[in-house]
Amino acid sequence: KGKCPEDGWDESTIELFLHELAIMDSNNFLGNCGVGEREGRVVSGLVARRHYRLIHGIGRSGDISAVQPKAAGSSLLNKLTNSIVLDVIKLAGVRTVTSCFVVPMATGMSLTLCFLTLRHKRPKAKYIIWPRIDQKSCFKSMITAGFEPVVIENVLEGDELRTDLEAVEAKIKALGAENILCVHSTTSCFAPRVPDRLEELAVICANYDIPHIVNNAYGVQSSKCMHLIQQGARVGRIDAFVQSLDKNFMVPVGGAIIAGFNESFIQEISKMYPGRASASPSLDVLITLLSLGTDGYKKLLKERKEMFSYLSSELKKLADNHNERLLDTPHNPISLAMSLKNLDETNDAAVTQLGSMLFTRQVSGARVVPCGTVQTVNNYTFKGFMSHANDYPCAYLNAASAIGIKKQDVDVFLKRLDKCLKTFRKEAKQEKSINEISDANAATEQLED
Repeated sequence: KGKCPEDGWDESTIELFLHELAIMDSNNFLGNCGVGEREGRVVSGLVARRHYRLIHGIGRSGDISAVQPKAAGSSLLNKLTNSIVLDVIKLAGVRTVTSCFVVPMATGMSLTLCFLTLRHKRPKAKYIIWPRIDQKSCFKSMITAGFEPVVIENVLEGDELRTDLEAVEAKIKALGAENILCVHSTTSCFAPRVPDRLEELAVICANYDIPHIVNNAYGVQSSKCMHLIQQGARVGRIDAFVQSLDKNFMVPVGGAIIAGFNESFIQEISKMYPGRASASPSLDVLITLLSLGTDGYKKLLKERKEMFSYLSSELKKLADNHNERLLDTPHNPISLAMSLKNLDETNDAAVTQLGSMLFTRQVSGARVVPCGTVQTVNNYTFKGFMSHANDYPCAYLNAASAIGIKKQDVDVFLKRLDKCLKTFRKEAKQEKSINEISDANAATEQLED
């Protein structure tokens, strides 16, 4: 049926299935005589076993989704993977998606492929409207494609950084719709930035007849992010949305899914990919989804949401104990931020030092964001880099509840963070005491004089 099974398969069944696919490829035929330059020859048995002898990759030189006559098994694997992934995207909340394909590039390069495909549709266009998100790969995806990003600064609403819709529309009018390749929006992001106002942006794109590409990097795991895409497509225009394989399906880095609501446009993107492609990302996600089944994946999504609530409540308690606060970012369903105002006021270097302390204590993924960092990326200078704004009111620390996180991860993180913050408080008290003694000694000396 080309759908993800409800119940996951056991490993021996999956391996049998993969071996059946592999013997359909010509390089595994008994008596095969290959006289071409690409015959699926592999000198290392270890490499052959690592890939289940599926050596030919996917696609043909002119289309990554095309069938290879001498690699029927690999071609079938490709078709099945795309079909099963489409089924899971619908399950995750984008019910009207019509087409998708797995591409063996991470999110940034996959976005570049989308922009390059749009180039042929809009030859005059040279600008991409981009509500600011301080993440280098999505910014560089536009530069690499040869376009000029038009950075739209976010608006501060309470603690949240939200899309400035008026600025987007004003910039479209100023530049001229025909000169704009697309609007490049974002769903999943680090708090206190929250997902873009996708519905309103989709309406603006429909009104001005401008394409709309969504960076949905780790949004498949969030029902809220997927709902925004579904609603945006319903009320306005979304041409394609791109998501990472590793972040959403817990497979090795190196693949992404490009999906959309117009099958012919998604096919155009797949035809833009030059040459054949590695089958590894497709193989990894196929194995993973067959082993999980829809029930297993839904369970992981449910656990992630529960862990988000737990992380949020426990991080708030810890923040209160240290006279900090959990920033109020209700529109961000994955990432949280805790202020580091006291730490920042105590010592300029303390914020970055906290990040180092956490890392050396084997806490990965937590980001500390100091105020006023300036960073230049491809000749564009960002003030307040990493905070998604020129002047965010305070320094802060990020933590995310992503798919696969366990209660133990949250508990250990909070324990180690608490210990680090107590160390800073102790040092601050000691420094204060030393300063008070020095001041008292100086006062005594003055009296004696």
